[in-house]
Amino acid sequence: MKPKTFGKGCRVLILGATSGIAQALAREFARHGFELVLAGRDGEELEIIQADLRVRFGAHSDIIEFSATDFDSHPNFWQSCGEIDGVVCCFGLMHTQSEAQNDWQTAHEMIEVNYSATVSILNIAANDFEMRERGFIGILSSVAGDRGQKRNYIYGSTKAGVSTYAEGLRTRLFPSGVSVTTIKPGPVDTGMTFGLDKLPLLASPEKVASDIYRGLRRKADVVYTPAPWRIIMGLLCLVPAWLWKRSKL
Repeated sequence: MKPKTFGKGCRVLILGATSGIAQALAREFARHGFELVLAGRDGEELEIIQADLRVRFGAHSDIIEFSATDFDSHPNFWQSCGEIDGVVCCFGLMHTQSEAQNDWQTAHEMIEVNYSATVSILNIAANDFEMRERGFIGILSSVAGDRGQKRNYIYGSTKAGVSTYAEGLRTRLFPSGVSVTTIKPGPVDTGMTFGLDKLPLLASPEKVASDIYRGLRRKADVVYTPAPWRIIMGLLCLVPAWLWKRSKL
Protein backbone atom coordinates (compact mmCIF):
# COMPACT_ATOMS: atom_id res chain seq x y z
CA MET A 1 0.00 0.00 0.00
CA LYS A 2 1.57 3.25 -1.15
CA PRO A 3 1.65 6.25 1.17
CA LYS A 4 -0.92 8.97 0.58
CA THR A 5 1.41 11.81 1.49
CA PHE A 6 4.34 13.38 -0.32
CA GLY A 7 7.48 11.56 0.81
CA LYS A 8 9.64 8.46 0.79
CA GLY A 9 8.08 5.53 -1.05
CA CYS A 10 5.77 7.63 -3.22
CA ARG A 11 5.77 6.61 -6.87
CA VAL A 12 6.24 9.59 -9.17
CA LEU A 13 5.88 9.71 -12.93
CA ILE A 14 8.21 12.15 -14.71
CA LEU A 15 7.02 12.94 -18.23
CA GLY A 16 9.77 14.05 -20.57
CA ALA A 17 12.35 12.49 -18.27
CA THR A 18 15.32 13.07 -20.59
CA SER A 19 15.19 16.88 -20.42
CA GLY A 20 17.80 18.68 -18.33
CA ILE A 21 15.33 19.85 -15.70
CA ALA A 22 13.66 16.44 -15.54
CA GLN A 23 16.96 14.62 -14.98
CA ALA A 24 17.90 16.97 -12.16
CA LEU A 25 14.43 16.55 -10.67
CA ALA A 26 14.69 12.76 -10.90
CA ARG A 27 17.91 12.93 -8.88
CA GLU A 28 16.19 15.16 -6.32
CA PHE A 29 13.31 12.69 -5.91
CA ALA A 30 15.69 9.73 -5.78
CA ARG A 31 17.76 11.43 -3.09
CA HIS A 32 14.62 11.60 -0.92
CA GLY A 33 13.63 7.97 -1.39
CA PHE A 34 10.90 8.23 -4.04
CA GLU A 35 10.22 5.51 -6.57
CA LEU A 36 10.20 6.79 -10.14
CA VAL A 37 8.63 6.08 -13.49
CA LEU A 38 10.75 7.68 -16.21
CA ALA A 39 8.83 8.38 -19.41
CA GLY A 40 10.15 9.73 -22.69
CA ARG A 41 10.81 8.99 -26.34
CA ASP A 42 14.46 7.90 -26.16
CA GLY A 43 14.57 4.48 -24.52
CA GLU A 44 18.37 4.25 -24.56
CA GLU A 45 18.79 7.59 -22.81
CA LEU A 46 16.16 6.60 -20.26
CA GLU A 47 18.19 3.47 -19.48
CA ILE A 48 21.28 5.61 -18.87
CA ILE A 49 19.34 7.86 -16.50
CA GLN A 50 17.88 4.83 -14.73
CA ALA A 51 21.32 3.30 -14.23
CA ASP A 52 22.72 6.58 -12.91
CA LEU A 53 19.92 6.86 -10.34
CA ARG A 54 20.50 3.29 -9.23
CA VAL A 55 24.26 3.78 -8.80
CA ARG A 56 24.02 7.16 -7.07
CA PHE A 57 21.04 6.60 -4.81
CA GLY A 58 20.07 2.94 -4.99
CA ALA A 59 16.80 4.21 -6.44
CA HIS A 60 14.15 1.99 -7.98
CA SER A 61 12.78 3.28 -11.26
CA ASP A 62 10.78 1.95 -14.17
CA ILE A 63 11.09 3.04 -17.80
CA ILE A 64 8.15 3.51 -20.15
CA GLU A 65 8.39 5.00 -23.61
CA PHE A 66 6.09 7.97 -24.11
CA SER A 67 5.31 10.13 -27.13
CA ALA A 68 3.75 13.43 -26.09
CA THR A 69 1.97 14.03 -29.41
CA ASP A 70 0.69 10.49 -29.91
CA PHE A 71 -2.55 11.44 -28.20
CA ASP A 72 -4.35 8.18 -28.92
CA SER A 73 -1.68 6.27 -26.97
CA HIS A 74 -2.07 8.31 -23.77
CA PRO A 75 -4.85 6.26 -22.09
CA ASN A 76 -2.96 2.99 -22.54
CA PHE A 77 0.27 4.64 -21.48
CA TRP A 78 -1.30 5.81 -18.22
CA GLN A 79 -2.64 2.35 -17.50
CA SER A 80 0.78 0.83 -18.11
CA CYS A 81 2.31 3.04 -15.41
CA GLY A 82 0.44 1.27 -12.63
CA GLU A 83 -0.51 3.15 -9.49
CA ILE A 84 1.02 6.62 -9.49
CA ASP A 85 1.11 8.99 -6.50
CA GLY A 86 2.24 12.07 -8.38
CA VAL A 87 3.15 13.25 -11.86
CA VAL A 88 5.43 16.04 -13.06
CA CYS A 89 5.08 17.15 -16.67
CA CYS A 90 8.50 18.28 -17.91
CA PHE A 91 8.38 17.91 -21.68
CA GLY A 92 8.42 20.99 -23.87
CA LEU A 93 9.67 22.53 -27.09
CA MET A 94 11.00 25.99 -27.89
CA HIS A 95 11.66 27.35 -31.36
CA THR A 96 12.75 30.92 -32.00
CA GLN A 97 10.15 33.61 -32.60
CA SER A 98 11.46 34.14 -36.11
CA GLU A 99 11.05 30.48 -36.98
CA ALA A 100 7.58 30.25 -35.48
CA GLN A 101 6.16 33.42 -37.03
CA ASN A 102 7.41 32.55 -40.51
CA ASP A 103 6.56 28.85 -40.59
CA TRP A 104 3.19 27.60 -39.40
CA GLN A 105 4.38 24.01 -39.01
CA THR A 106 7.03 25.18 -36.56
CA ALA A 107 4.49 27.18 -34.56
CA HIS A 108 2.00 24.30 -34.67
CA GLU A 109 4.62 21.87 -33.39
CA MET A 110 5.19 24.04 -30.31
CA ILE A 111 1.46 24.33 -29.70
CA GLU A 112 0.98 20.57 -29.98
CA VAL A 113 3.89 19.67 -27.70
CA ASN A 114 3.65 22.44 -25.11
CA TYR A 115 -0.10 22.78 -24.77
CA SER A 116 -2.16 20.06 -26.46
CA ALA A 117 -0.03 17.16 -25.24
CA THR A 118 0.05 18.55 -21.70
CA VAL A 119 -3.73 18.78 -21.57
CA SER A 120 -4.18 15.34 -23.13
CA ILE A 121 -2.07 13.37 -20.67
CA LEU A 122 -2.86 15.40 -17.56
CA ASN A 123 -6.60 15.17 -18.12
CA ILE A 124 -6.19 11.42 -17.78
CA ALA A 125 -4.00 11.72 -14.68
CA ALA A 126 -6.38 14.25 -13.12
CA ASN A 127 -9.41 12.02 -13.59
CA ASP A 128 -7.58 9.13 -11.90
CA PHE A 129 -6.34 11.24 -8.98
CA GLU A 130 -9.75 12.85 -8.50
CA MET A 131 -11.43 9.46 -8.31
CA ARG A 132 -8.87 8.25 -5.73
CA GLU A 133 -8.93 11.60 -3.85
CA ARG A 134 -5.15 11.80 -3.65
CA GLY A 135 -2.10 12.73 -5.68
CA PHE A 136 -0.10 15.71 -6.84
CA ILE A 137 0.58 17.25 -10.23
CA GLY A 138 3.45 19.53 -11.23
CA ILE A 139 3.20 21.33 -14.57
CA LEU A 140 6.20 23.02 -16.15
CA SER A 141 5.16 26.37 -17.58
CA SER A 142 7.45 29.41 -17.94
CA VAL A 143 7.83 33.05 -16.98
CA ALA A 144 7.47 33.66 -20.72
CA GLY A 145 3.77 32.97 -20.35
CA ASP A 146 3.11 35.81 -17.91
CA ARG A 147 3.10 38.53 -20.55
CA GLY A 148 3.40 38.58 -24.33
CA GLN A 149 6.83 39.74 -25.47
CA LYS A 150 7.58 40.36 -29.12
CA ARG A 151 10.80 38.33 -28.90
CA ASN A 152 9.03 35.06 -27.97
CA TYR A 153 5.26 35.57 -27.87
CA ILE A 154 4.35 32.39 -29.78
CA TYR A 155 6.30 30.20 -27.37
CA GLY A 156 5.04 32.35 -24.49
CA SER A 157 1.44 31.91 -25.59
CA THR A 158 1.74 28.13 -25.33
CA LYS A 159 3.01 28.52 -21.78
CA ALA A 160 0.29 31.04 -20.94
CA GLY A 161 -2.21 28.41 -22.01
CA VAL A 162 -0.52 25.84 -19.80
CA SER A 163 -0.62 28.22 -16.81
CA THR A 164 -4.34 28.92 -17.31
CA TYR A 165 -5.02 25.20 -17.67
CA ALA A 166 -3.11 24.50 -14.46
CA GLU A 167 -5.00 27.18 -12.56
CA GLY A 168 -8.37 25.78 -13.59
CA LEU A 169 -7.27 22.22 -12.89
CA ARG A 170 -6.05 23.26 -9.44
CA THR A 171 -9.44 24.78 -8.63
CA ARG A 172 -11.26 21.70 -9.88
CA LEU A 173 -9.13 19.19 -7.95
CA PHE A 174 -8.77 21.10 -4.67
CA PRO A 175 -11.94 19.63 -3.10
CA SER A 176 -10.64 16.11 -3.75
CA GLY A 177 -7.33 16.78 -1.99
CA VAL A 178 -5.20 16.74 -5.15
CA SER A 179 -2.61 19.51 -5.41
CA VAL A 180 -1.62 21.14 -8.70
CA THR A 181 1.55 23.23 -8.84
CA THR A 182 2.38 25.53 -11.74
CA ILE A 183 6.15 25.75 -12.20
CA LYS A 184 7.49 28.90 -13.85
CA PRO A 185 11.24 28.81 -14.48
CA GLY A 186 13.19 31.61 -16.03
CA PRO A 187 15.97 30.68 -18.46
CA VAL A 188 17.67 27.42 -17.44
CA ASP A 189 21.08 26.22 -18.57
CA THR A 190 19.91 23.25 -20.63
CA GLY A 191 19.93 22.15 -24.25
CA MET A 192 16.80 24.21 -24.88
CA THR A 193 18.64 27.48 -24.20
CA PHE A 194 22.03 26.49 -25.63
CA GLY A 195 23.38 29.18 -27.93
CA LEU A 196 20.94 31.90 -26.87
CA ASP A 197 22.49 35.21 -25.87
CA LYS A 198 21.73 37.64 -23.04
CA LEU A 199 19.66 35.35 -20.85
CA PRO A 200 19.00 37.01 -17.47
CA LEU A 201 19.33 35.04 -14.22
CA LEU A 202 20.36 31.87 -16.05
CA ALA A 203 19.79 29.07 -13.52
CA SER A 204 21.25 25.59 -13.22
CA PRO A 205 18.92 22.59 -13.61
CA GLU A 206 19.86 21.53 -10.07
CA LYS A 207 18.71 24.85 -8.60
CA VAL A 208 15.42 24.65 -10.49
CA ALA A 209 14.88 21.02 -9.49
CA SER A 210 15.44 21.86 -5.82
CA ASP A 211 12.90 24.70 -6.03
CA ILE A 212 10.38 22.43 -7.77
CA TYR A 213 10.78 19.70 -5.16
CA ARG A 214 10.22 22.12 -2.29
CA GLY A 215 7.21 23.63 -4.03
CA LEU A 216 5.60 20.24 -4.61
CA ARG A 217 6.29 19.23 -1.02
CA ARG A 218 4.48 22.26 0.39
CA LYS A 219 1.69 22.04 -2.22
CA ALA A 220 2.44 25.49 -3.57
CA ASP A 221 0.06 26.86 -6.18
CA VAL A 222 2.82 28.53 -8.22
CA VAL A 223 6.61 28.20 -8.05
CA TYR A 224 8.83 30.81 -9.70
CA THR A 225 12.41 29.65 -10.04
CA PRO A 226 14.76 31.26 -9.27
CA ALA A 227 12.57 33.16 -6.79
CA PRO A 228 13.39 36.71 -8.03
CA TRP A 229 11.34 36.00 -11.14
CA ARG A 230 8.16 36.34 -9.07
CA ILE A 231 9.01 39.99 -8.37
CA ILE A 232 10.36 40.67 -11.87
CA MET A 233 7.28 39.31 -13.63
CA GLY A 234 4.95 40.97 -11.13
CA LEU A 235 6.51 44.34 -11.98
CA LEU A 236 6.45 43.68 -15.73
CA CYS A 237 2.76 42.81 -15.56
CA LEU A 238 2.11 46.25 -14.04
CA VAL A 239 3.56 48.08 -17.04
CA PRO A 240 0.64 49.75 -18.88
CA ALA A 241 -0.17 48.52 -22.37
CA TRP A 242 0.65 51.85 -24.05
CA LEU A 243 4.20 51.63 -22.68
CA TRP A 244 4.59 47.86 -23.04
CA LYS A 245 4.03 47.93 -26.81
CA ARG A 246 6.90 50.41 -27.10
CA SER A 247 9.32 48.26 -25.13
CA LYS A 248 12.10 46.18 -26.61
CA LEU A 249 11.23 43.04 -24.63
